[in-house]
Amino acid sequence: MRHRVRAGKLGRSPYHRKAMYRNLVTSLLEHGRVRTTDAKAKGVRALAEKMITLGKRGDLHARRRAMRVIRTRDVAAKVFNELAERFRDRPGGYTRIMKLGIRSGDAASMSIIELVGADEDSGEESKKKSSKDSSKASSKAKAPAKKTD
Repeated sequence: MRHRVRAGKLGRSPYHRKAMYRNLVTSLLEHGRVRTTDAKAKGVRALAEKMITLGKRGDLHARRRAMRVIRTRDVAAKVFNELAERFRDRPGGYTRIMKLGIRSGDAASMSIIELVGADEDSGEESKKKSSKDSSKASSKAKAPAKKTD
């Protein structure tokens, strides 16, 4: 029976699994979204939400507990400064998992795990990129065409 068993073993040793989760959490908090398998996303979700909750607490003990999991000081600073303010009024549910489909190589079900509100951040970036792309396209259209004989 599987009473109170939350996460699977993912075919890894406990040390490898812990290191993989730490890497995924650090990448998720740094970039806002990560593309991974469903099982890994479900496993990393609880750890990522705990890190944001520690960031909201903001005291020294919370900072030290977060540094046990988060790999870089820059990402930890981001959690305690930016993400803690962004999720200050939210009581939980800081991440979202969206299913993508099946990976063609090994038929693993893939998903994206992202921080809630990351789509607004990436939307601003995509607007900047699209305005740059449109300005490049308009400058190419204005260039005179070469004559070929």
